[in-house]
Amino acid sequence: MKYSKSQLWHRFQQYCPEYPELGLAVDLSRMDFPEDYFSSMQPRMAQAFASMAKLEKGDEANPDEHRMVGHYWLRNPPLAPTAAIRDEIERTLAAIKDFAAQVHSGSVKGSNGPFKNLLLIGIGGSALGPQFVASALGRPGEDKLTLFSFDNTDPDGIDRVLAQIGPGLGQTLVLVVSKSGSTPETRNGMIEAEAAFSRAGLAFPAHAVAVTMEKSLLDQYAIDRKWLRRFPMWDWVGGRTSELSAVGLLPAALQGFDIDGLLAGAKSCDEATRSTNAQTNPSALLALMWYHAGNGKGSKNMVILPYKDRLDLLSKYLQQLIMESLGKCLDLDKKVVHQGITVLGNKGSTDQHSYVQQLRDGLDNFFVTFVEVLRDRKKPEVMVDENATSGDYLSGLLLGTRTALFDSGRESVTLTIRDVSPFHVGVLIALFERAVGFYASLINVNAYHQPGVQAGKKAAQGILDLQKTVLHYLRGVPGGATVDQIASAVGLNDEAEAIFKICEHLSANPDRGLRKTAGPSRFKAQYRITHE
Repeated sequence: MKYSKSQLWHRFQQYCPEYPELGLAVDLSRMDFPEDYFSSMQPRMAQAFASMAKLEKGDEANPDEHRMVGHYWLRNPPLAPTAAIRDEIERTLAAIKDFAAQVHSGSVKGSNGPFKNLLLIGIGGSALGPQFVASALGRPGEDKLTLFSFDNTDPDGIDRVLAQIGPGLGQTLVLVVSKSGSTPETRNGMIEAEAAFSRAGLAFPAHAVAVTMEKSLLDQYAIDRKWLRRFPMWDWVGGRTSELSAVGLLPAALQGFDIDGLLAGAKSCDEATRSTNAQTNPSALLALMWYHAGNGKGSKNMVILPYKDRLDLLSKYLQQLIMESLGKCLDLDKKVVHQGITVLGNKGSTDQHSYVQQLRDGLDNFFVTFVEVLRDRKKPEVMVDENATSGDYLSGLLLGTRTALFDSGRESVTLTIRDVSPFHVGVLIALFERAVGFYASLINVNAYHQPGVQAGKKAAQGILDLQKTVLHYLRGVPGGATVDQIASAVGLNDEAEAIFKICEHLSANPDRGLRKTAGPSRFKAQYRITHE
C-alpha cells in the first residue's frame, strides 16, 4: 500500500462512509482492495442479500438443525413471520420491564431485603453478551444491581465470586440461563449457588429466576421448586445472538440500563444494513473486507482494538460471535472447507505496550479493526498538558498506531462511534451480527449451528463416564492399582492417558478420597480410595 498523503486523503473521503442516523462511520481506506473489488463481488453479495432476506422472513436458515433464525425479530417484532412469535416477543419484553420495576421498587426482594446484587449463571453467549453490555454501560455505585457471574465450572472461580458477594448473598438475585437446562457448566453453577444459599440458611428458590426454553429440564426444575420467575428462550435464537432476548435484556434491565435504547440502536442498524447496495451497507462492507483480507479463506487473523475501556470485552464477545459462527469444517454443500476467522483482541492504548510491536514489524498474518469513540467522558475534562487531555492522548495513540501499521503495509478498518451509549452498543451488536451472516453466505457455510461445540461436550461427558468406571473399579481394589492395571482391568487400554489424567486430578484434591503413592516413575504410581 503506497499512497501519498494527498492520495490517502482522497481515498479516505471515498471509502469512509458515515451513517449519521447510527452515529457510525466505517473507514476502509487502509484496506488495499483493488478498484474493481466491489463490482467483482457484486454477484456473491447479491446472493448474500437474498439469503438474508429469506432468513428474516422465516425461512429455514439453519438447515442442519431445521430451524428458523430470528434474532432480527427481537428488536422489530412486526417482522416476525407469525403473529404468535410477534406477541411472544412483545409479552416477554413487557414482562422483563415489569419484573425489573418490581425488583427496583423493592416489592420483589431477597431474604435479607431489597436486591442489591445480580448473580448471572451461564456459559458462552448466555454470559459473554450480558458481561460485555455490563462492562460497556455499567457505572459502579449508580447501577441498580451489581453484576457477578458464574461463567465457568471452575470451583475456585466460583469461590472467588461468592467471596466478593460475601454477606450480600441474602440480597442477591440469581439468573440461571440455559436453553436446554442440561448445559453442564450452567447446571454445576446452579448447584454450587444452591449449596451456597443453603450454607447461609437462605431459601434459594426465593432468589432464583430461570431463562430457558419452555418444557426444558431447567424449566421443569424451576416449576417444581417454585422459583421466583421464568423467562423464555426460543429455538430460533442462538446463544451467540441472544443478547437482545431475555438472555441479555433481563440482566441489563435489572442493572438499570436503557434496554429500549439497546433495541433502538440494533433496529436502526438493521434498517441500514438491509440496503442491497454493498457500498452503502456497513455490515456488507465489513464482510467484504473480511473476505478480501483473508482471500475468502480466513487466512488472516482479525485483531479487534477498541480504544475505550468500556469496550474491553468487545473482543471476547466477538470471538464467540465470529469464530463459533464461521469456524466450520463443512460448507452448506457438505464439502470439507475448514473455514473460519481467528479473532484476537486487546484494547488501546494497552496494545501500545504489548503486541503492537509484532503487529507492525512481525508476521503479516492479520488485519486490524480499530474502534474509535469520539466522546471522552461525561465529567469535566482535566488538562494533562497545556493543550491536551487524557482523551486527546488516547485519540493520538489510536491514530498513531493506525498510521504506523499502514506505513508498514498492514491493513486496517476503523469503526467510529460517537459514544458508548445503549444506542451505540445496540448498533455494534447488530452491525457484527449481520456482517457474520453476510460473510457466511460469501463462503457458503451455516453460521447458525455449532457441531464442534457439541462434539466437545460429548467428549467431556465421555471423560466423566470413564471417571465413574475408574472409581467403581478402585472401590473393589483396597490396595490400589497403577494406571496400566486400571486400564487393563476395565478393558480400556487405549484410554490409559485419560485414566492417568483423571487419577492425577482426583488425587490432587484431598476431599475426593483418592490417595497417590509414588512409584518408580510418575506413570507407575499407585492410586487407591481412602474414603468417600
